[in-house]
Amino acid sequence: MAIAGNVSPQWLEEQYRLWRAEPERLSADWRAFFEGFDLARERPGVDCELALKTSAVDSLIYRYRDLGHLQAWTNPLDDQPPTALPDLALAAFGLEETDLDRTFRPLRYPGPATLREIIATLQATYCGSVGVEFMHSQEPSQRQWLKERMETSRNRAEFTAGEQLAILAKLQEATLFEEFLHRHFLGQKRFSLEGGEGLIPFLDALVNRATASGVTDLVMGMSHRGRLNVLANIFGKPLENIFAEFQDNLELAFVGEGDVKYHQGFSADRQTASGRIHLSLASNPSHLEAVDPVVLGKCRARHVSYGPGGRKRVLPLLIHGDAAFAGQGIVTEVFNLSQLDGYQSGGTVHVVLNNQIGFTTDPVHARSTPYATDVAKMLAVPIFHVNGEDQEALVHVARLALEYRQTFARDVVVELLCYRRHGHNEGDEPAFTQPLMYEKIRRRRPAHELYATKLEHAGMPRSDIEASATRYAGQLEAALTIPADTRQGLGFYAKWEKVQREVTSGQPDTAVPHEHLRESGERLARIPGAFNVHPKVARVLEKRREAIALGAGLDWATGEALAFATLLTGGVPVRLSGQDCRRGTFNQRHAVLIDQKNGHPLVPLAFLAPGQAPVQLCDSMLSEAAVLGFEYGYSLEVPEGLTIWEAQFGDFANGAQVIIDQFIASSEAKWDRSSGLVLMLPHGYEGQGPEHSSARIERYLSLCAENNLQVVFPSTPAQLFHLLRRQVKLPYRRPLIVFTPKSLLRLPACVSSLTEFSGGRFAPLLADPEAPPEVHTLLLCTGKIYYELAERRRLDASSGVTLWRIEQLYPLRLDALREASAAWPQLTRIVWVQEEPENMGAWPFLRPQLASLFGRGIEYVGRPAMATTAVGSHRRHGQEQALIIDTAFGVK
Repeated sequence: MAIAGNVSPQWLEEQYRLWRAEPERLSADWRAFFEGFDLARERPGVDCELALKTSAVDSLIYRYRDLGHLQAWTNPLDDQPPTALPDLALAAFGLEETDLDRTFRPLRYPGPATLREIIATLQATYCGSVGVEFMHSQEPSQRQWLKERMETSRNRAEFTAGEQLAILAKLQEATLFEEFLHRHFLGQKRFSLEGGEGLIPFLDALVNRATASGVTDLVMGMSHRGRLNVLANIFGKPLENIFAEFQDNLELAFVGEGDVKYHQGFSADRQTASGRIHLSLASNPSHLEAVDPVVLGKCRARHVSYGPGGRKRVLPLLIHGDAAFAGQGIVTEVFNLSQLDGYQSGGTVHVVLNNQIGFTTDPVHARSTPYATDVAKMLAVPIFHVNGEDQEALVHVARLALEYRQTFARDVVVELLCYRRHGHNEGDEPAFTQPLMYEKIRRRRPAHELYATKLEHAGMPRSDIEASATRYAGQLEAALTIPADTRQGLGFYAKWEKVQREVTSGQPDTAVPHEHLRESGERLARIPGAFNVHPKVARVLEKRREAIALGAGLDWATGEALAFATLLTGGVPVRLSGQDCRRGTFNQRHAVLIDQKNGHPLVPLAFLAPGQAPVQLCDSMLSEAAVLGFEYGYSLEVPEGLTIWEAQFGDFANGAQVIIDQFIASSEAKWDRSSGLVLMLPHGYEGQGPEHSSARIERYLSLCAENNLQVVFPSTPAQLFHLLRRQVKLPYRRPLIVFTPKSLLRLPACVSSLTEFSGGRFAPLLADPEAPPEVHTLLLCTGKIYYELAERRRLDASSGVTLWRIEQLYPLRLDALREASAAWPQLTRIVWVQEEPENMGAWPFLRPQLASLFGRGIEYVGRPAMATTAVGSHRRHGQEQALIIDTAFGVK
């Protein structure tokens, strides 16, 4: 767009009138132009031609800020800077060479300057080794903050000789570490950082500045590329331990099956010039971005524990790959979490290590956007693109990004453009698919040599340059001869040191005295007089209060509320998260009440007693993967608390299958990291079709081994009450999978008495409450179908039929059933009854175990094997359900 020379006076007049009437319809360039024009008209004696030129300069400045990143020299593989953008040429603004030495006083620019000086500042700031996208921000104060810090410094920092040597030392460590591994452990995968070594001085600067900014905890998530280098040179993991893992001689130093060395987590305290900081690297599977929400959950839990000001003390840091950042949807989910109540973590620093290739895939095939980072624009946060071979620019941006995060509590993204010197792993040949790129890479000198040459040309003594490299090379050699630290129990120290690693069979006491239960019931139903509760909800709360006072008829939601209340008043923090969980998918919970006149919320669970533990009840965004990952991370930091994720329907949990498989089910075996997370998965066949019937019981049972999970299908409110309390009273922690009901929430038969809460404990197996004197048929089941079987027995007055419920499907506790069956000499039929198809539900898991228990084959009654979980027809569902019940009672 040319401001003066390429438009007609008539058109310009039309645009001016449009600007006066509807300025938002014009571009920012033209708005700035007309603002300057009007200013000139309103000030007598002002040179109109100068005003016109000043407006043009304002437009030029805006465009540099907006588009300068397109002209930045950020790709280290480019031999020359990008071609000059026509949109930034003087002619595009009606400016000429003769204007270069003219002094202007632009709006929102630091002081008067000649046009030549202004352009030099803008080119240095926005078109050098750092390109910045920030004008998409909707916050003027944040844009101005960034302008001031970048333009006054020209996006560079001044470094002392000592600081430069420190940068060089970290760069040398990064390179020498990789070269050492390559020489001594030839052929082993390490997912080298070579080509992206600038990440190490960047992270070192970030850690140092974070400590100086008041950060006490830094929690990092990253995938395999460069992970070992980060562990060695940022976290200070003993080199001898890393080498021992390559030598594979640490078999006896880990509990469980373990994992490859570039997936393992680690934590350490690091002393910096400004103080001490705790660094934690979360364990991560090969699912590259799956760890992102886990890190945020861990950070949220930590800053909540610190209280006010906690967000500035805990820093989430995520290191991404370019292809994964653009390609994996969980990245978008994590961005969406960043500003949500209940999930905020004070802003995350995202570092995209862009080696310009995804395994063997070129960027043109990996994304539909110009930048790998474009997905981050959904948050309107700044994005810095930095040349990975400009070490001083990297350190400058690390400090600036951290300062922005600490100031605004927002995410910030840094793209470190680099390359990958080897293939995807060290045994891969990248030239098969990228011959031209790898010919360039083959000719490039290592980054530490480039920076050393720069310092030497600036007058740095060669002896100073070589000193740190010589010292570190000696440390590497010495570490080969040092025995590794083989202490066990990495996952059970600090806040986990009081948690028992081994699973034991004892059941803790979970009963609560009558008076405490009644007091909790009264407080849960107590509504302030000025609060306008919905009349229907008021009736629900009053019904609960009456049931507790009467001591009978306590339904599912009441049992759950009493479990939460008694834990909170007992000092146990409770967090419940999930889609619509405050009200409950099935309109059953009402844990958060909404004033009908002003919309303000009320959480009765938060006002039970002075000094109670905190409660968090969070309606989540419409996501399974990120939210479940977040809650898993949260649970790792709060072993003493009850952390629950509830699926809207159990069917939808498979949207988070990666989190379930790679973290929840296997983290203890792989990484020695236990979790007490609870998953509540609504399950039950009520004719609602294939996507609203089954939580896929069979999938969770197929994951069970070595006491890694607890899988439970409770069938009474009292059972749920004791189960939830048991979860935090057990001496050990294991994830708890709970299949919860839908229709049972309001079934009159599905209630418990107050005595069942004040006495007893969770029963893994429920015996028949109405057992016949003689038994010829044993019907075994789990969950909702028990009530249909019990009702049929009552209506038919069937004799000789006993109903037993297996409430805990894993670990199985069938001793009581074995003992009882010994007293049934007339037993002729043993039947497993379920609603699910034969290839689903608990049957595939239980069949061999029940056959072994009874020494005979077990009769199956249920739906036949199906490709889907349920039929879509409600009528057909009813026919199938009736057939199951008939067959169970021997009716053909």
